[in-house]
Amino acid sequence: MAVQSGVYRGVSAADRAAERRARLLEAALTVWADPETRTTMTAVCAEAGLTERYFYESFTGLDAALEAVLDEIAAEIEEISRRAADDAGAEPEARVRASIRSFVQLLLDDPRKGRVAIVESVAIPKLRQRRTQLLRHLAHQSALEAREFLGTPGRSVTADETAGLLFIGGMAELVTAWLDGSLQVTADDIVDAASRALLGLYR
Repeated sequence: MAVQSGVYRGVSAADRAAERRARLLEAALTVWADPETRTTMTAVCAEAGLTERYFYESFTGLDAALEAVLDEIAAEIEEISRRAADDAGAEPEARVRASIRSFVQLLLDDPRKGRVAIVESVAIPKLRQRRTQLLRHLAHQSALEAREFLGTPGRSVTADETAGLLFIGGMAELVTAWLDGSLQVTADDIVDAASRALLGLYR
């Protein structure tokens, strides 16, 4: 019986490569989030249980791998926030609170994601730039959401975008203080404060 080219034990070469990439991304997240571990390609490979050969199969270098981690986290935040808002219905305050709570819950469920996306990424110049791009994208999405559900007659698109940047920038600083322990508040406190801020900016 002929064996399909590129297939090993029923798994294609592409699927095996995708599985290795996923392992490397998970390893990069773990290493990067650990303040006691220096974030290097060697450390990431060791955490993933893969050789450098497989690292270069997926990434051109360490910065590319860390950028991919950031992109995945941002995409997850956007997805879960939108889904939570949609599940909450059309009432504006309910949508806002549900969206923000889903984000805060993500940080509680996996603190590594908040640490690398909001705190650690600032320390690496190339990643700092990508962090800024992603925050501005999330600010734009916030403005679009607000324009649809919190729209005020006569308010300009520029005003909405400005409010979105204020909210996302403030949220990043709020979460940074919460994660580093300098702000002693509960997750509910974060949700309440952020919800009031967002609703206030668009009213």
